[in-house]
Amino acid sequence: MGYDYALVHVKFTIPLAAALSVAARPLISRLDVARVVFISLVAVTATIPWDSYLIRTGVWTYPQDAVLGHTIYHIPVEELFFFFIQTYITALLYILCNKPMLHAQYLTTPSTRPSWISRRKLLGTVLLSSLTLMGGYFVAQNSDATYMGLILAWACPFALITWTLTGDMILAMPWTSTLAPIMIPTMYLWYVDELSLRSGTWSIEQGTKLGMTLFGSLELEEAVFFLVTNTLIVFGLAAFDKAVAVCDVFPELFPEPSDKLPLGALLRARVTPSSAYDMHRIAGLSEAVTRLQKKSRSFYLASSVFPGRLRIELTLLYSYCRLADDLVDNAASPAEALQWVSKLREYLNLRYNGSDAAVVRDFIRSNFEPSAWSALDLLPTHILSSEPLYSLLAGFETDMEFKATKSWPIDDESDLELYASRVASTIGELCLDLVFHHTPPDASRDVLYAAAKEMGVALQFVNIARDIAVDAQISRVYLPTTWLNEEGLSPEAVLLKPYGEPVERMRRRLLGKAFHMYRKSRRCMEWLPAEARGPMTVAVESYMEIGRVLSEGKSRSEGKATVPAWRRLGVVWRTLRSG
Repeated sequence: MGYDYALVHVKFTIPLAAALSVAARPLISRLDVARVVFISLVAVTATIPWDSYLIRTGVWTYPQDAVLGHTIYHIPVEELFFFFIQTYITALLYILCNKPMLHAQYLTTPSTRPSWISRRKLLGTVLLSSLTLMGGYFVAQNSDATYMGLILAWACPFALITWTLTGDMILAMPWTSTLAPIMIPTMYLWYVDELSLRSGTWSIEQGTKLGMTLFGSLELEEAVFFLVTNTLIVFGLAAFDKAVAVCDVFPELFPEPSDKLPLGALLRARVTPSSAYDMHRIAGLSEAVTRLQKKSRSFYLASSVFPGRLRIELTLLYSYCRLADDLVDNAASPAEALQWVSKLREYLNLRYNGSDAAVVRDFIRSNFEPSAWSALDLLPTHILSSEPLYSLLAGFETDMEFKATKSWPIDDESDLELYASRVASTIGELCLDLVFHHTPPDASRDVLYAAAKEMGVALQFVNIARDIAVDAQISRVYLPTTWLNEEGLSPEAVLLKPYGEPVERMRRRLLGKAFHMYRKSRRCMEWLPAEARGPMTVAVESYMEIGRVLSEGKSRSEGKATVPAWRRLGVVWRTLRSG
């Protein structure tokens, strides 16, 4: 009896698992727990017979004075714990690396898949098949390559199955979501294993190993073992996530979203052929994600903690709002901008008066550029109230007054609040429409909608305070003219010099009002449904952090104030942790 193997866990695996648990705890959802449980059960169940065989046949041994002496199927309990803790560590790292990812955008069909993905998937299939056969050959030879053969013959068939089912999505995903969660724990465990082999905590018997080392005392077989097992874990989680993505992105096929853990639906999603995928929807979602990434880093980061289907619907809503805003702002003339507003209003009329889908589609194709089609096609108007969408167009018309009439439409605070309510409170209302579609609130809807409207005004005030110089470049001044007069300024003066102490005083004044409204409505967010409370709070706090940066005097006259990435991540972590 000894404690050497147990001390490996005490010194190396448990501290890392604990650190990852603390880091991931605020971000973990019920679905993430299901991911970890699923992959842990699969990993431990698949590894026990294989490892038991290694020990019983003398390929792998543990000195009696290095282990506690308790075994299950001849496997020391410390080794069984290693199966679990390795899976747990890699799974948590995978979840953290994949939080920003919306996996549905990486779904493909054979006809839409880039040729390089098809080629590499075929290459991977050939490689894994060859390694499986090679492993079987090594085992049959009963030579120095026996242990390597047992590793390959056991692991590669599992890898081949998951690769066949999910390889296309794995290849389409960024390396930070796939390769990173494989290699980071692999290299760490290589280090731990090298120390253990050097100290004699465990060993590979002579005659069953190649006698080659990767570095130090790390046997080549052990290096391959940790690489392939972590690959299996990540491939298995990716297969799980593909089922989740299919379930969430196609509500007409799967009415219940994945965060409700509908096991039957997830199994059906797993076996749904790619020929059933609506690739127009997938392509539109990918375009929407790209818009979100480019135009709003704060909301993109916040969106990553929403449940899958709600996240998709919010992304599609944002894509429409961003498209509409860009059509108006990028118009060559006020007349063209008015035409876009008129077309958008007619689009809403068609969507909300029950027009046939073909009629709506023809209108979109006839009046908008192809780059706008998906955002208009996929707006979930069957869930969204119509009034906020029409009010948003009224806000755009206020924007146009700066050029069309060469006037200053924001005369006083009431004009400012009306404008903010049209372009921002409306978004808050629409977000709640989506949230309540999935989960009814415990509190009064009227109270929550009122709080959302007020919070929307607060966020827009922050936006205006941030963009004084940027807006001046396009001949817009959203600071009330009455405020400017109090400072002895005019809108024209701000256009010429959108910085200086008078402007900073008005910026602070606007931020003061923003934070006052924020504090009034913030407490109501505690009454939101649990599934949306944390993510919605993250979205608000991520944007209000811009206001805090401005309040610290870190605005920039030449452009927008920015929040460093580490600070944005800190906001997300603290907000979810406190919630």
